[in-house]
Amino acid sequence: MAWEGMEQGAQVVVVGGGAAGLMAAGQAAAAGAEVLVLERMARLGTKLRITGKGRCNLTNMAAFDEFLAHFAFLGSEGESRYFLRNAFARFFAPDLVAFFEGLGVETVVERGERVFPASNDAHQVAEALAGFARQQGARVRFQSRVEDLLCEGGRVQGVSLQGGEQLSVGAVIVATGGASYPQTGSSGDGYKLADGVGHTIVPIRPALVPLVIAGPEPRAMMGLSLRNVEVSLLLDGVESARDFGEMLFTHYGVSGPIILTLSGPAVALLGRGQLEMSINLKPALSPEKLDARLLRDLDRYGKRAYRNVLKGLLPQKMIDVVVARTGIPPDKPAHQITSEERGRLRGLLHDFRLTVTGHRPLDEAIVTAGGVDTREIDPRTMASRLVKGLYFAGEVLDVQADTGGYNLQAAFSTGYVAGQAAARFVADG
Repeated sequence: MAWEGMEQGAQVVVVGGGAAGLMAAGQAAAAGAEVLVLERMARLGTKLRITGKGRCNLTNMAAFDEFLAHFAFLGSEGESRYFLRNAFARFFAPDLVAFFEGLGVETVVERGERVFPASNDAHQVAEALAGFARQQGARVRFQSRVEDLLCEGGRVQGVSLQGGEQLSVGAVIVATGGASYPQTGSSGDGYKLADGVGHTIVPIRPALVPLVIAGPEPRAMMGLSLRNVEVSLLLDGVESARDFGEMLFTHYGVSGPIILTLSGPAVALLGRGQLEMSINLKPALSPEKLDARLLRDLDRYGKRAYRNVLKGLLPQKMIDVVVARTGIPPDKPAHQITSEERGRLRGLLHDFRLTVTGHRPLDEAIVTAGGVDTREIDPRTMASRLVKGLYFAGEVLDVQADTGGYNLQAAFSTGYVAGQAAARFVADG
């Protein structure tokens, strides 16, 4: 074979020292395997250290079925939630919380059942996880980029590193992450490795990504954060998704928690027709109650200019946009506004439309959708169905959810399962 004479690597080689990789390495080492982590960066957990805006949303305490439902809107041929059911049954949110608290990382549960370290410090999480892997006996090599998996007879035999070095292995766990935030080392290496040994790669695309909006209005409202609004996605006028919460206007369009959640279906729907976003600015008020509120305000402030009346209804940065949309002169006295004009304003407050024209680049996405086709992976072990001794964990797989801690839990759970399975494989071999 072309790679005879390669150096001794380890029983289990983990490619990637992020959330999934470090969990896998620690679990494999704890099970008695000799483990080597090959990390292309100069530091472990680089992407983990910036998750949750540096706070690290570890997981979510939602009930099992509700948790799984957050994976439903993505998934390509088969849905992520079905593939992950077994891994979550083995290692779920309460297990993860107990795991980190055992490492000295206390946690808190915040709005939406989101779990964060009490320190609000993602670095603490990364250091604790790296310490766990090392304490179990896993070795780490930095700035070691794997370029190829070396296979023979349907089994992985080694890895080839950048620069030509080759290492023998008993098993390999690919945990390289996705292709978003390439500056952290997640540049899509795992897809190339999987493709090179015959795995199908579901086309990758950005998920949890800001959206681009047509026209100058977003720039006019740049920096404006709207809370407690309801946003719907409409394809050719038909609603396809909806969420409630907080959003943010930017110079290119919109971002914020509910926009990131809706970006999954939005990216999938782009190009299939006219894609619009409808913002209900007053979701707590029925049309009748909103109309009564407008009548009351227009009567109370009868001599005030229309623009000034809006100050009690809208944030400052939105007033000029709404004035232009309604077509009502900004200095028109409130008591002169007609019922038809009031109807236009009422309709706009419940249905502020924006046209979605695109999304920000993949390298700005929080996670990558697509990846190694899960139909070719055994969900009980994360083992390849094509190559013996090969395992996958984390974002490199075609499993992804909306925002709220779900994606990190998937990385930890698949890493947990893959690490233990790989250790069993080399022990039996």
